[in-house]
Amino acid sequence: MQIRVYYEDTDCGNVVYYANYLKFCERARSELFFQKGLSPHNDDEFFVVKSVQADYVKSAVFGDLLDITTKLIEKKAASIVMYQEVFRNDELLFRATFKLAFLKNYKPSKIPIELLEIFN
Repeated sequence: MQIRVYYEDTDCGNVVYYANYLKFCERARSELFFQKGLSPHNDDEFFVVKSVQADYVKSAVFGDLLDITTKLIEKKAASIVMYQEVFRNDELLFRATFKLAFLKNYKPSKIPIELLEIFN
């Protein structure tokens, strides 16, 4: 998935504000659902980020075109682990591992098969 860095994504030095990398990754994960005609949030069923381990390698700046890659690295009954990277051209800028828990009625629940198929 590609994202353009807009002025609103940057700090006063035109460098992407650190928290926005997490937002870029969230958009890329949501896009996986949208590409299949689904939503990452359905009434009382949704994924939440349980933990994240992030590594800020280099800075993106205003106007950059970024590529976000997403890989599933672990599937369990009620959670998944995803690895995401943000690149400018072929230059790695950011990488993170996200553990997502699946909730139904705000309680951990088994991930439905149709949602697991999105990550294949």
